[in-house]
Amino acid sequence: MSFVFRTARARTTPLAMRLAQRQPIVIRTTQFRTAATKAKASSSSTKKAGPIPANTRSDVSSIISTIKTIFFSGALAVVAYGGFMAVTDTRFSTFHRYVVVPAIRYLFPDGEEAHHASTLAMKKMGELGINIRERGNPDREGDLAVEIFGETLWNPIGTSAGIDKSAEVPDELLALGGSYVEVGGIVPEPQEGNAKPRLFRVVSQNALINRFGLNSEGADRVAQRLRERVQAYAKKVGLGSGAAAEQAVLNGETGVPPGSLVSGKLMGVQIGKNKETADDIESVVNDYVTCVNKLGRYADVIVVNVSSPNTEGLRDLQAQGPLTRILSEVTKAAQKIERKTKPKVIVKVSPDEDSQEQVSGICQAIYDSGVDGVIVGNTTKQRPNPAILPDEEKHILNETGGYSGPQLFPRTVALVGKYRETLDKEAERTGAGKKVVFGSGGITNGRQALEVLKAGADMVQVYTA
Repeated sequence: MSFVFRTARARTTPLAMRLAQRQPIVIRTTQFRTAATKAKASSSSTKKAGPIPANTRSDVSSIISTIKTIFFSGALAVVAYGGFMAVTDTRFSTFHRYVVVPAIRYLFPDGEEAHHASTLAMKKMGELGINIRERGNPDREGDLAVEIFGETLWNPIGTSAGIDKSAEVPDELLALGGSYVEVGGIVPEPQEGNAKPRLFRVVSQNALINRFGLNSEGADRVAQRLRERVQAYAKKVGLGSGAAAEQAVLNGETGVPPGSLVSGKLMGVQIGKNKETADDIESVVNDYVTCVNKLGRYADVIVVNVSSPNTEGLRDLQAQGPLTRILSEVTKAAQKIERKTKPKVIVKVSPDEDSQEQVSGICQAIYDSGVDGVIVGNTTKQRPNPAILPDEEKHILNETGGYSGPQLFPRTVALVGKYRETLDKEAERTGAGKKVVFGSGGITNGRQALEVLKAGADMVQVYTA
């Protein structure tokens, strides 16, 4: 049975297969004839259509042109955006040093006019949100973090007073990347300062000579500006407006320092005395205390300037007796400020009073008065060797005023070390805590900043150099 079945299947299968194989041939033949017919018809239709109309060619060209325009516009926008991001990044220092600075010097031959123009530009760019800043968060790893005045700061780099005398651009300066900004100096009443010209460039040395004489809008105007800044911040973070919202910010309820308004950063306010103030100690003390009462609530740090070389008699206040009295009264006034956390107080001293006797007297005044630290130092009355200057600049060294620039660096390192050592000895003598030291003068790069820190500074400040 199985044999018959297999034999029958074997006999019928070849026939079925042959019939199945014939059908596709018929189908393929029919498809070929149909395709040929269509091709002939298409060829005939094409011959009848003739050439492509001119308006069609124009439409195609227009589309291609539009595509090219979009492509090149997009490429230009990408390049422009990339350029903007680069030139407004503080890390693109080559552009700023070799393009921006020479351009400013060319456009503004007078140094003070250049300063005002630069401040105005920073202010306007800040209002538009296009100000120069340190992009990204290079300090996020915390390897540069330092603790100063109980605050953990992102890094030990700050800017000195004089850049922003009237607190017009503290936020723009904070955005540059440093963890400390100092505005001022500010005196109780508005004063013009010394006669112009009063700022002189020593271009070959990247240095300046200034004799501004603490020109200031006065404590009331600057305090109003700082108050408006706090009020704007309170509104921005959702606290609303009014005195209660302002006080909440000043009490630290938003989690940021009340001066800088930025986490991990501090803002100092430098104060001084008016030029026309009488020389008696009571009048001088009153000037400093007045500034504290008006400005202190908006500062993380109050800086007492007794070292400007451009206000007659000011450096005499560095003598131990008057300095102790001034600092003691400033400290008392700071403790009375209606704020949950009180501002710290430090004194800014001259690099020219550098004998051990003078340094010891100042350090003793610091401990006796209870202030929190010292800034070493300020501009100097000394001058570099004229031989290093080109002939066309040598006459500038004859201008009166304070000199600032890279030549101050060796003295800054030495003086910071001297103050650190002397303050530490005072700490042992009195049993009080360690004082903070800021180093300022001639610092031009990271290597030099590190050298000043190793000498004993907790923070370094940069400006001219």
